Amino acid sequence: MVVLVILVGLGEKMAERFLPLYLIALGGSAWSVGFLNAMDNLLSALYSFPGGYLSDRLGYKKSLQLFTLVAMFGYLLVILIQAWQAVLIGSVFFISWTAVSLPAVMSLVSKAVPKERRAFGVSIHSFFRRIPMAIGPVLGGVLIGAFGTEKGVRYAFITALIMGAISILVVEKFMAADAGEKRESMKQKKKIPELFNPNLKSLLASDILIRFAEQIPYAFVVIWAVQNNHLTALQFGVLTTIEMIVAMLVYVPVAALADKYGKKRFVLITFGFFTAFPLVLLVSHSFPMFVLAFIVRGLKEFGEPTRKALIMDLAPDDAKARTFGAYYLIRDVIVSIAALSSAWLWNISPQANFLTAAGFGILGTIIFAIRGKDLSMSGKSQKS
Repeated sequence: MVVLVILVGLGEKMAERFLPLYLIALGGSAWSVGFLNAMDNLLSALYSFPGGYLSDRLGYKKSLQLFTLVAMFGYLLVILIQAWQAVLIGSVFFISWTAVSLPAVMSLVSKAVPKERRAFGVSIHSFFRRIPMAIGPVLGGVLIGAFGTEKGVRYAFITALIMGAISILVVEKFMAADAGEKRESMKQKKKIPELFNPNLKSLLASDILIRFAEQIPYAFVVIWAVQNNHLTALQFGVLTTIEMIVAMLVYVPVAALADKYGKKRFVLITFGFFTAFPLVLLVSHSFPMFVLAFIVRGLKEFGEPTRKALIMDLAPDDAKARTFGAYYLIRDVIVSIAALSSAWLWNISPQANFLTAAGFGILGTIIFAIRGKDLSMSGKSQKS
């Protein structure tokens, strides 16, 4: 699983972070960038539940191979057709690889790791997932610096295609097979509303508002840095590396503490960093200030594995992948609306975009501070 995440992630992140620049280079507008971001959220939502269903049905090994093949088809479209419309069509297949595969990965982790160490297990996945997120944008920045935006991004997609093929072979040879559930047995399982208990619903409501804060500025961060404040593509890649290194440094120790002392406080701190990032970004006009902003952005991963572990803790034992997928389905369908509004806010001004994002973050943090419960501690006395 770790090798798969690194190989596919490395190819993906070399190109994905520069897609807004690529769209504009091919003749797309700010609206195409906003639409790409909204589509990313919407597809992440729509793919999450089928991803969880297929993981329960086929087993995590076959489903991970299938999802990687779908992503490779999207890469191929972008490589062969040099038009901004082709990027949007190809992204339907590749941009949500993480979302569609995450329920399968979480199912694998929940089966391999004891419940009392689940936050630690999820953190190990998150840690290794950040390695390509740290290295990929730097390599992409180097390609863009050497060959220009259009050729550089295309070469990055060619690399992603090769990495995907290698990862499928690695999974086939080294990942143990697991049996999926029979269709008849799955029909007897709970419907989506029955998968959520009140504690999980509380976390979901707060998480939706926090994702508004994340996604409203998300696609325009690279434009703010490169076009508005004249950073180079390589500098932006370095900033992303800084973000990932910070995230990786906090994953394991925070997960160990969360498993021992309860999860709410760590999730709450995470929500605070989500809120702070657009505010720090707003006052960033030099590379050192962008470094500070991306340190804050890295710290927003403070309790993300802990939040994922909460979902798995509270999910029914016989439907963990589907519950995880359903959670993301509901969350990201709603968040995609906020992402679509990002272009409208950006056209008003970058300040309107960033301040609106921070406002949603403040609201989500306050709601979780008041209504959120220490789900991990209460969950020890409950049967999922």
